[in-house]
Amino acid sequence: MLHKFGFSQYESKVYEALASAEQPMDATMIVKHSGVPKAKIYEVISRMVEKGMVLESVSEKKKLYTALPLPLVIEKLTSEFQSDIQELEQHKVQKAVIDDHVWSLKADSSIGSQLKQMMENAERSIRFSAWEDDFHKYLPILLDKQQNGVKVEGVVIGDTPDGLPQIVPMKPSEQHVMLERFRLLIVDDREVVFAGVENDSWQAIKTQSQPFVRVFTDYFHHDLLLAKITGKYNDILLNDEEIMTELLQLKY
Repeated sequence: MLHKFGFSQYESKVYEALASAEQPMDATMIVKHSGVPKAKIYEVISRMVEKGMVLESVSEKKKLYTALPLPLVIEKLTSEFQSDIQELEQHKVQKAVIDDHVWSLKADSSIGSQLKQMMENAERSIRFSAWEDDFHKYLPILLDKQQNGVKVEGVVIGDTPDGLPQIVPMKPSEQHVMLERFRLLIVDDREVVFAGVENDSWQAIKTQSQPFVRVFTDYFHHDLLLAKITGKYNDILLNDEEIMTELLQLKY
């Protein structure tokens, strides 16, 4: 009968044999009355003793066994079941749900609010590329996050803001007339916003879709590397007509 409550068939047979006996039994007698193989009897009895379902005693150097009274078994199983239910109720399983939609945003104020909220929610890393005036809008948040252990990296079109050593400046050439305003924010390698100006108004996309996040992260690192190279070898590049022609084609 106990196999309905998670006990094995042999364990159930041992308990039934002991519960129906008028007196304690040794292992040999349990084998006879339960039908459990002799080779398995001591292993099964030991498990039942550990589970508190069987009591053991030693009489004249012989181990004797008796069953826990059925009312106590019912109380024990009921108590354990209720305890398991309480533990299950307290165990909150949080399934990670990733919104892989690509959302469109318009209006400078709405895009700015999204950037601010994402920065404030960052736990591990912030990667931000933008023009100098945009960096100054979010400078207090970026400094606070950096102070609290969040890694802050970025590329700034203009001068590097004070207090953010991982921000690399990129100063466009006077001939770089095609360079357009943009904002790229990647938070915790989880969510990205890319914004640009189209027809004189800001438009953006926001997504947690990992393929897009990886693409924009690669884009960020390429941008970062390009800023470092042009900053370090600016004099050489200015005198290389072929490279400068290519650089001047960049919009972002």
